[in-house]
Amino acid sequence: MLKTITTEEVKKKLDGSEDFILLDTLASNSFEARHIPGAKSVPYSTTFLEEFEKTIEVAKDKEIVTYCASSGCQLSSMAADVLVEAGYTNV
Repeated sequence: MLKTITTEEVKKKLDGSEDFILLDTLASNSFEARHIPGAKSVPYSTTFLEEFEKTIEVAKDKEIVTYCASSGCQLSSMAADVLVEAGYTNV
């Protein structure tokens, strides 16, 4: 089961300069149009894990927070599931 955090908790982490990966899972054009400052872009797709590992070199225990468009969007949850299945332990 994935851990869910609120937008307020993410803001607190950003404001506190915590060391974590903030991952935007939306399409590249959405990221370019509007994203949370400091976020990294790896759009969710069938090659998500390969793109993630190629783009972001990070230890398997590093904290990773995924996000997408809204509570109705499932891209961030699907991306988080893939990361957990690949052995990332703090998603």
